[in-house]
Amino acid sequence: MSKTSKKAAATSRKERIEAMRRAEQARERRNRILTITLTTVIVAGLVGWGAYAVNSANEKEEQKTAAAKKPVSGEKTWDKKKLTQNHVQGTVDYPMNPPVGGDHNQAWMTCDGTVYTKPINKENAVHSLEHGAVWITYNDKAAEADIKSLSDKVSKTPYTLMSPATDQPGPIMLSAWGRQLSVDKASDPRVEQFLTKYVQGAQTPEPGAACTNGLTAA
Repeated sequence: MSKTSKKAAATSRKERIEAMRRAEQARERRNRILTITLTTVIVAGLVGWGAYAVNSANEKEEQKTAAAKKPVSGEKTWDKKKLTQNHVQGTVDYPMNPPVGGDHNQAWMTCDGTVYTKPINKENAVHSLEHGAVWITYNDKAAEADIKSLSDKVSKTPYTLMSPATDQPGPIMLSAWGRQLSVDKASDPRVEQFLTKYVQGAQTPEPGAACTNGLTAA
């Protein structure tokens, strides 16, 4: 091969290498642009989702606050000052059923989202109400589906307890200290309102008192 041919071949190889280098640099630029674009989209999406989540949480908190301020339609109330809080032994003759306050046993029923399948002592349950719990009770008129729905709700809600109460007048009754509501169905919107308003609500004589480490059986 002549010197001219060798020079031409070398020049051709150099041009091919340069072309390959330029093509590689172009690919890298495209990849960088694509990466930046995708990152920007993802970040924007996360920021948007975060803002939505914060707004949603704020709206739910506002709804809860609003629900806590509204009176619960159909609830019965008792004067908090007239509900005594003495620790006593034995049974107590309560003027309402289930009881919503008054003298009670020194041991409370565990009420950390606790579902009891048998009736529990009223004197121990009242102590739980004193600690700010809501006690849901039901008799044989309550539908099985409603009992299941309420059991699921209670098990996820601290400062609540649930048990059968065969001698109560209503199918489903919710009791807090000095407050009581009777409903026919678990789907009644007042159930959620009652829980929102009275679980550790303003009516609680001893807010923050334990609902754990109490009695666990009737």
